[in-house]
Amino acid sequence: MRQTVATMPNYAPAIEQETMDPMGHHIQGFARSQGDKPALTDEKGTLTWAQMLARANRIANRLRADGLQTGDTVAGLSENSNDYVCLYLGTLIAGGCMVPLSGMASGEALALMVEDCDTRFLFVSEKNLPLYNEIRDQLKRVQPAQRIGMNTREVDSGQDLDLWLGDTTDEARPAEVTPDDPFNIIYSSGTTGTPKGILHDYRFRQRQLIRLANFGLDGDAINLVSTPLYSNTTLVSALPTLYHGGTLILMGKFDARRFLELAEQHRVTHAMLVPVQYTRILAEPDFDQFDLSSFKLKLSTSAPLRAEVIAEAMKRWPGNIREVYGLTEGGLSTSLDCGANPTKWSSVGVPTEGAEVRIIDDNGNELPPGETGEIVGRAISMMRGYYHRDEQTKEMLWSSPEGHIFFRSGDMGRLDEDGFLYVLDRRKDMIISGGFNIYADDLERVLLEHPAVADVAVIGIPSEQWGETPLGLVVRRKGATDSEDEILAFANGKLGKTQRLARVEFRDELPRSTIGKILKRELREPYWAEQKV
Repeated sequence: MRQTVATMPNYAPAIEQETMDPMGHHIQGFARSQGDKPALTDEKGTLTWAQMLARANRIANRLRADGLQTGDTVAGLSENSNDYVCLYLGTLIAGGCMVPLSGMASGEALALMVEDCDTRFLFVSEKNLPLYNEIRDQLKRVQPAQRIGMNTREVDSGQDLDLWLGDTTDEARPAEVTPDDPFNIIYSSGTTGTPKGILHDYRFRQRQLIRLANFGLDGDAINLVSTPLYSNTTLVSALPTLYHGGTLILMGKFDARRFLELAEQHRVTHAMLVPVQYTRILAEPDFDQFDLSSFKLKLSTSAPLRAEVIAEAMKRWPGNIREVYGLTEGGLSTSLDCGANPTKWSSVGVPTEGAEVRIIDDNGNELPPGETGEIVGRAISMMRGYYHRDEQTKEMLWSSPEGHIFFRSGDMGRLDEDGFLYVLDRRKDMIISGGFNIYADDLERVLLEHPAVADVAVIGIPSEQWGETPLGLVVRRKGATDSEDEILAFANGKLGKTQRLARVEFRDELPRSTIGKILKRELREPYWAEQKV
């Protein structure tokens, strides 16, 4: 795989006098300097830095003994746990490329991911055995003897992690890697459709590991991890914490009250959360009874964090909030320091160091501040491409008049005169009604102003008169009695004539991905399916 990656283009801007201390090498010193310090804690217990690295080194040495070469892929299908992090680190120490897989994927999509990434090894947790059993006969590349259980022996090899490791030594033997070698592959699709593997090399990750220390994700950080490791959302904060010698508190499954209990118990300083988690945590009846004074910073990503949620969190939850906007592919990178910019909470901030953001129209022409178009960006961290998908990689590239390569986001947005970015909608979710572009975010913000509205999604549905028209799907606050017509009248009274909602419908809840994104395609499907009958 090393040759395959090395021949792929490198889109990231060059940095003068760049040095690289690969993660597998860098973390070894922490076993000696802070061996007794907690490194990982899950619901089963704690591993010190010395214990974690001993286990990760054993995994690395066994992988190499079983034939892993530098650049080979290792796939994992597991919830967050101490052993899963050790597997991730062990793969990197061995020079392998980690591929964390989604336990929320359909069997069809998961089988495609496993085959697509050319993995030599597959590790499966007990919780994911039903999904594994659904696809095991479809797996052709990874041999049965190299399908290992994380905490179960009910896999084809009949081995769990401890049996597979046997008497393997824990001697530190990190493999030599280059900036062009693969670090991980993250799959962008976990439910339906053909998955795309986003290939990150060491250059991508090492730059990110160093940059995130500016957010306090360093050796003093105690980082509560409540999103899954197959999401780049998680890796953006978890990997820098380990690279700098901090501590991870791992949740196998998110629960708002349990999050608060763990935060208080472990004196947590940092957490990367998605917007829906903020909402659920703040809604906990006993939220204000927990001691959260140790918090220094909360991060938010995956979708814009609403201004009203920021306001409530800044008021009730100690520590600052930084909103991060970007793509798993890299290229786009903005950050909003909420404490320093209280008048910009509706934005996602300004480009981070080494990043550049522009807005383009349908013809690829750059637009000035204030005008809406597609967001494109370039940064010091940019993926090598979609694995095995050169054409799809080319489709997301935009070349500036200066000849620089930018990544197309698929998001619609605008820049204000101060350089702050506002994200309005996914391009594919934009509603075109009677020839006018309608951005769901504008309508959703108005609906959320109604005191009865707890959650909302606006989608386009078929209209004989306009082609499509906006529909508001609303989750009411507990105890609210306002009718659909009352909420509709409220919103349309504040919206422009071309923006008005056709109607409002109540929902008990809105479907979301595991990292909190509303699944609008799933919401739209029944309305458009009726047109095909």
